[in-house]
Amino acid sequence: MTSSLTQCTSISPMESVVESMDEYISSMEVDHVGTDVRLRPERTVMGRVAAIMGAFNGKQQVLGLGDLSDSTGLPKSTLHRLADQLCQVGWIERAPDGYRIGIRMFELGSLAVEGNQLYEAAIPHLQALAAKTGMSTQLGILDQSEVVYLDRIAVGAVRLPTRRGGRNPAYCTALGKAMTAFDDDAIRTVTSSPMLRRTTNTITDPAALRTELSQVRRVGIAFDRGEIYQDFVCVSAPIRNSGSVIGAVSVTAPAGRMRWGIATEAVRSTAAAIWNATHRLGGTSTRL
Repeated sequence: MTSSLTQCTSISPMESVVESMDEYISSMEVDHVGTDVRLRPERTVMGRVAAIMGAFNGKQQVLGLGDLSDSTGLPKSTLHRLADQLCQVGWIERAPDGYRIGIRMFELGSLAVEGNQLYEAAIPHLQALAAKTGMSTQLGILDQSEVVYLDRIAVGAVRLPTRRGGRNPAYCTALGKAMTAFDDDAIRTVTSSPMLRRTTNTITDPAALRTELSQVRRVGIAFDRGEIYQDFVCVSAPIRNSGSVIGAVSVTAPAGRMRWGIATEAVRSTAAAIWNATHRLGGTSTRL
């Protein structure tokens, strides 16, 4: 791959500092609390960089300045300057029609996941679950009102619509419901967040979701009946003991091919095995 340093406009370190300070000063929308002056996160340089990186959500591999502007709300002149700086450090790189995630971000992301104790403990059990059921398996953790996919194993020719490192709303996924049900704060967060209709089966009423989460809490199993992707269904179990949930594991299959009974027992036993394996590694950290 061609080095991003040769692909992007050259900017000296001093110019970068000056431009960053210009961005900081020009966006001084502050909150005053006594003598404390705080810049709103979305108005800081780092907040803007985070918005740019967040625009690369997997839906499009390459984003032009117009796409980035639509996603972040930032002017193209600001985006151009920040994008050039991000190219220099390898976080993004130029493509024929815009920008794409750089190889440095791939390296850092891999280090984050592979250093995760839950991931390390779960991988062999995730593979065994896929072999036992003949269906695709996924491992996720909860971040606010979203599921983050730590890993997935696709079986056969099935192309899962999810990806490692991707996110989906918790309210319409089996993984999300399995974790949310055992955390009162998460229930409040998820049910107070937007619940858009993704398919004809999506639960969009907070009261109805709370009722389902109560059922999940009683039986320890959550279901996605084509609620986020019309053609896929899912069964999930939380990774926990009597304490807090540290993640969840699931089995996914095309609608009509799910073996519900086998999947339910398999994810339940796999979640317990992952919990035990995690503790044998000496911790329960799920921080990415």
